[in-house]
Amino acid sequence: MASWARLSPSIVEYFEGEDFYRCGYCKNETGSRSNGMWAHSMTVQDYQDLIDRGWRRSGKYVYKPVMNQTCCPQYTIRCRPLQFQPSKSHKKVLKKMLKFLAKGEISKGNCEDEPMEPTAEDAVAGDFALINKLDIQCDLTVLSDDLRESLESEEKQKGKSSKREDANELIQSQDIEEKLGSGEPSRSVKVHTVPKPGKGADLSKPPCRKAKEIRKERKRLKLMQQNRAGELEGLQAQCEPLSSSPPKAKCNQPKSLEDLIFESLPENASHKLEVRLVPVSFEDPEFKSSFSQSFSLYVKYQMAIHQDPPDECGKTEAETSPNGPDCGYGSFHQQYWLDGKIIAVGVIDILPHCVSSVYLYYDPDYSFLSLGVYSALREIAFTRHLHEKTSQLSYYYMGFYIHSCPKMKYKGQYRPSDLLCPETYVWVPIEQCLPSLENSKYCRFNQDSEAVDEGRSKEPDRLQVLYKKAIMPYGVYKKQQKDPRDEAAVLQYAALVGQACSERMLLFRN
Repeated sequence: MASWARLSPSIVEYFEGEDFYRCGYCKNETGSRSNGMWAHSMTVQDYQDLIDRGWRRSGKYVYKPVMNQTCCPQYTIRCRPLQFQPSKSHKKVLKKMLKFLAKGEISKGNCEDEPMEPTAEDAVAGDFALINKLDIQCDLTVLSDDLRESLESEEKQKGKSSKREDANELIQSQDIEEKLGSGEPSRSVKVHTVPKPGKGADLSKPPCRKAKEIRKERKRLKLMQQNRAGELEGLQAQCEPLSSSPPKAKCNQPKSLEDLIFESLPENASHKLEVRLVPVSFEDPEFKSSFSQSFSLYVKYQMAIHQDPPDECGKTEAETSPNGPDCGYGSFHQQYWLDGKIIAVGVIDILPHCVSSVYLYYDPDYSFLSLGVYSALREIAFTRHLHEKTSQLSYYYMGFYIHSCPKMKYKGQYRPSDLLCPETYVWVPIEQCLPSLENSKYCRFNQDSEAVDEGRSKEPDRLQVLYKKAIMPYGVYKKQQKDPRDEAAVLQYAALVGQACSERMLLFRN
């Protein structure tokens, strides 16, 4: 943990009051409400603590919905990968990919089996701030000396008025159709839960059971023929391999997610898919060499889905910890290479306790592969892989769950999963939350009426402030600032970020 101690602190600039936006879900012109701040730098531990209090980032803009006021409450959702079992629809997407890779088969008419939206960040949707610069400008990292000097230089060159102008521009840039909206492609893809014609639920089970019995019988007979030791061993062999190799899972035990993803392909497979993890940094040679192709894909995705061109590029680097994953912490791109060409990029944050899905952009020509669902399953498997070395990293955060928005409810299908209580910030199994959400958009999930927010701000005077290049506790700073509006803004910030973050992060005041 020594290397963590040397990290520069997070520096944030809080925007006083609440922002009003056009809702990307119900289209209410002023219904979406949130609090926000600009992160000049952000450590992974601080961001982990913030998302566990309902915050979410879009590039360097970090925001928190005002849950009891916003028209479509957005509940932070996390999946528990260690207990995750893919559903039938998930398996269908994985099999579709395997068929395409093995034989080049393109399934038709099944894009509606699962939503095609990326499970990535729903927040500031097609505003790109999000991949702002292909997400390179987001510092979930150390604050470098260059950045510190740049910040100080910026403070010298820009007065209070210009800084407020920048802040206003930032907020205005978010105020597009999907600001605090879906974050997924703007087209609507329905989730079909009604049985298809000719396959009614009440008629499907007997044929399925019969077919399963037939398959078992065929397997039993085949094994009996192979096993010369006699009928008894043949009967036993229906769930056991005949080889001397270690026994495999019994036939009635479902395949693991990894078994389904990494199922072997024939030598003459039609396509080759490779997933590469690349840190978001121009210092990384692989990221630098693939940037042009990745950027072109992003532009193509934006033109087809959001009609919103990307911005300029910045720079970031990864945090490392002796007890952390080999790849380090921070912002990464998972690049999906098909036959030597990038067809999708999943933007993820690797944090101390989770992999957080930020966004996915992909080649619209490959929409038939349900890349939003496929990438989510790969990211869940990746989280399980990281957990093997870093035991505390055991969750997969999927952004926000909006129960009042039908196209966003699919995130609840990745089970088991939990929703964050918006008042006490404890995690509650989604099954316990759904009945309440059916009755009310806004709910307190913690059923203990006596429970309070244990991480709330209790000593605001200990909050750390960066003022005139000096770091000081808020108790000292407020003696120099008598403006009651400033005090109200600081206390609001403290209440939203909690005591721990308020003591670690530096609140920039000008």
